[in-house]
Amino acid sequence: QVQLVESGGGLVQPGGSLRLSCAASGFSFSSYAMGWVRQAPGKGLEWVSTINADGDSTSSADSVKGRFTISRDNAKITLYLQMNSLKPEDTAVYYCAKDQTNSGSNWSRYDYWGQGTQVTVSS
Repeated sequence: QVQLVESGGGLVQPGGSLRLSCAASGFSFSSYAMGWVRQAPGKGLEWVSTINADGDSTSSADSVKGRFTISRDNAKITLYLQMNSLKPEDTAVYYCAKDQTNSGSNWSRYDYWGQGTQVTVSS
């Protein structure tokens, strides 16, 4: 069965960096777009970033553009999110998700989600 396991979250000071990883199994990872979605305390889900199956096309929310970078290693079957210049408003549970398509044009098509990893940005 499809499994997505996030890691790399933690407590970081404002301006710091973290790299999240998402280990995938149970499906043909290189055939599908993948993405990251977050949920801040008391708020709804917010799409963060998407990468296509080949890894040569990405898109990100305006709130993280220029600070976060999504990438993937299809040989290692792993998705990443490099987060730099972190702000307190980035505090959230971060989920990786599998898209139903290879292009990832709409995050409403995410059909499998990980359990999430907590990121807390605070001094």
